[in-house]
Order: sequence, then C-alpha cells, then structure tokens
Amino acid sequence: MFFSLQQNSIANTILMFVLIFIIFYFFMIRPQIKRQKIEKKFQEDLKIGNYIVTNSGIHGKIIDITDHFCILETIMGKVKLEKNTISKELTQLRYSSNK
Repeated sequence: MFFSLQQNSIANTILMFVLIFIIFYFFMIRPQIKRQKIEKKFQEDLKIGNYIVTNSGIHGKIIDITDHFCILETIMGKVKLEKNTISKELTQLRYSSNK
C-alpha cells in the first residue's frame, strides 16, 4: 500500500515538471526564437541608403555594408558598427519624403 502511494507521488512530480517545461516553452522559449529569426532577417535585409537607429540611440544612414559590419554616416562623421547593434530602420517611417 505504501509503495503504490510513493509511486503515485513520483509520477505527479514528474508530470508537474513536464507541464512546467511545456509552459516555459510556449511562453518564453518559442517567442524568443521567433524574435531572433525576425532580427536575423532584418539584419540580412539591410541596404545601403537605409536610415537606421542603433541600440545606443545613434541615428545614421548606411553607406557601406560588409558581412558583419555597417558603416554609418552620422552628423559627427562616419561610424563603423556591427550589424547586430542596429535596432530598427527609419527609412520608411521618417525619411520617406527625402528620397
């Protein structure tokens, strides 16, 4: 009698851990993977002439692109940045009339 009660307790504990993992997967892991895919596609689609904002708030226009770096033209001059520091594109939002 005691042995079957103990097995039932272990089964409930394992079931709880499985349910917690499923909840974490659908509410934390899966959305993060989706955001990473969107960010990677954004970085691959960068073009020369786009106006962008970096994570640190620097605004500029892309004047050259390499595999991992972008060269921005800002008010203060040219800046070389890694592609993963670019936050968002402003070409269509703010500068659509300047083209």
